[in-house]
Amino acid sequence: MLQNLRTSTLFLSGTLLGLSLAVGHSVYALKDDDQIPFEDLQAFTEVFSKVKSDYVEPVDDQKLIEDAIRGMLNGLDPHSAFLNTSEFSDLKIGTTGQFGGLGIEVGMENGFVKVISPIDDTPASRAGVKASDLIIKLDDKSVKGMTLNEAVKVMRGKPNTAIDLTIVREGEPKPLVITITREIIRVKSVKNRMLEPGYGYVRITNFQSRTTTDLLKAISDLQKEERLKGMVLDLRNNPGGVLNGAVGVSDAFIDNGLIVYTEGRLDDSSHRYLATPGDSLNGAPLVVLVNGGSASASEIVAGAIQDHKRGIILGTKSFGKGSVQTIQELRNGSAVKLTTARYYTPNGRSIQATGIEPDIKLSTLRLSAEDEKSRETYSESDLEGRLSNPNGDSDADDKEKDDSEALAETDFQLYEALNLLKGLIILNQISSG
Repeated sequence: MLQNLRTSTLFLSGTLLGLSLAVGHSVYALKDDDQIPFEDLQAFTEVFSKVKSDYVEPVDDQKLIEDAIRGMLNGLDPHSAFLNTSEFSDLKIGTTGQFGGLGIEVGMENGFVKVISPIDDTPASRAGVKASDLIIKLDDKSVKGMTLNEAVKVMRGKPNTAIDLTIVREGEPKPLVITITREIIRVKSVKNRMLEPGYGYVRITNFQSRTTTDLLKAISDLQKEERLKGMVLDLRNNPGGVLNGAVGVSDAFIDNGLIVYTEGRLDDSSHRYLATPGDSLNGAPLVVLVNGGSASASEIVAGAIQDHKRGIILGTKSFGKGSVQTIQELRNGSAVKLTTARYYTPNGRSIQATGIEPDIKLSTLRLSAEDEKSRETYSESDLEGRLSNPNGDSDADDKEKDDSEALAETDFQLYEALNLLKGLIILNQISSG
């Protein structure tokens, strides 16, 4: 079942932002109570005919139809989309952890490309691209008027070729031009090290099919080095990935009970995912770091750990993407990515457009009021046409502030997480003594 429900994230290779991926051939049929809107379809064919006969230049039939399909899906919400054969191929490659491009996860805002999160150790990250950057030009081409897929197509290219991104950034007096050289992106999902003897650190950059296996190996390697008294799980700027990775990572720390469930209009859109016995840390304290770049599958993990009170969530409010996208392959090799459900944390919370609120809110750096204002983050609630939260508690105006620093020696969040772990261990010793 997990194989049929995966997430996908729109990287600069053409992979698309999403939560779950179910790939298969589908034959579409209308329900008995559905009616085909013949008059509206007649209007569509009339417009199609007029474009074919009257437009200033000849237009290919396939392009017209494909653009019409894209418009229909793009009008639903920010995450539903049409994928042509090339884009669908890129998406399938992206879920394995290797793809071509720049290494950033993006969305659209007011006709421009908005950076949700740069991926660790990629050309974009090394070049200084930051979450919330607004891309207004690609080389000499304005992105205004482009679809997200069209912009991604321009940004894709052969390895070792360069592209100039013109970026508007909060706090900067004028646009920045950042030159990035394309690479084949091989994302290492899990990284680990000891912060101090007995205190482990594991970072998950995105969720792939092997993430759970890699996480368990990372914890095992740390345990061989020295018995873990506690661990920091870093999900900051993790844009998501495959659902089975999120469920597996949650299961690694949760001994029993519900991890996440989804609800949609169709029976096969509703699923419940349960934990299996066993805790990879044997109950040792766990602190999870999140920020505004933590989205989708990252929020599943944070929400499950928070609801089960298995660890403490520390940082700033997460992105707030609580919808499920199903990928359905069409007969011609293209595909439709359609939002089919919302997902809910074990306690029944939808985080759609609201995000996960940390147990302890903590800005990455101690900033002045003016600096804090300039560090507003971009979240699901900012997306035009996004789904509403069924709980009715969307908080689009309460933007959190964070920073993308990841080095331990300059990372205030990580420093505080380590201090928190030490405090939890002392409290446990006092309560058990």
